[in-house]
Amino acid sequence: MRQNLRVKSAGTMIQVIDAIKTLDNPTLSEIAKHVAIPKSTAHDHLTTLTKLELIVSTQSGYRIGARFLEYGGYARKNMRVYRVARPIVENLAAETGEHSNLGIEEHGRAVFLYKAEGEDAVTIDTHPGMRVPLHTTAMGKAIMAHRPRTEVEEIINKHGLTKVNENTITDRETLFEEFETIREQGYAIDNGERVERMRCVAVPIIGEEENVIAAVSVSGPMNRMNNERMKNDLPQRVKSAANVIEVNLKYSE
Repeated sequence: MRQNLRVKSAGTMIQVIDAIKTLDNPTLSEIAKHVAIPKSTAHDHLTTLTKLELIVSTQSGYRIGARFLEYGGYARKNMRVYRVARPIVENLAAETGEHSNLGIEEHGRAVFLYKAEGEDAVTIDTHPGMRVPLHTTAMGKAIMAHRPRTEVEEIINKHGLTKVNENTITDRETLFEEFETIREQGYAIDNGERVERMRCVAVPIIGEEENVIAAVSVSGPMNRMNNERMKNDLPQRVKSAANVIEVNLKYSE
């Protein structure tokens, strides 16, 4: 029983951290309401998190502390695909002038590992560590298309097909039909399915055992990502980048 209480308490603490991130500098009352716990319980968790230097108390509320950067930086640095792909992602951004991204799947979500900005890149909300629904991004769809259907079904059953905007694919069979197209052409496209008026091209990164381990992409505003560019220039550039990453993963230490 005591162990179950400790597990429940740890789960509540994570919910408190998520609330601080979601609500952006919330007060004690706002956190308690969001997590649906008494203010006294919220206060105890906030006090513990502050002592651990994981959050910071400000005049207006609470914010996530910089210590999380230490954990995130350590996690990313120890991912070989990040170390190998980073310079290639940077080159891709410089070549295209747009955003270039490296992403993975973790716990059924798409995670942005790295983002490089070209000279003409616009400002968008993505940042390293950001987690989004897989089906809403070209990178996520590129990864899902190369996973076994049973595995993808499990992810969808767990997380659903969240509708982010009017362009998001929320029908399961429509999504699986798109996966067939992705496998045939070798790349995935996102037509403003998470960020409106933005388009993206992504290619999976395949490991030695033919398993997809990540994806690389280029994204930009629709007025620059015209049909000609989306069908020829960008897919070839992103495919080339993915191929270089795959080769370097195989032969570099």
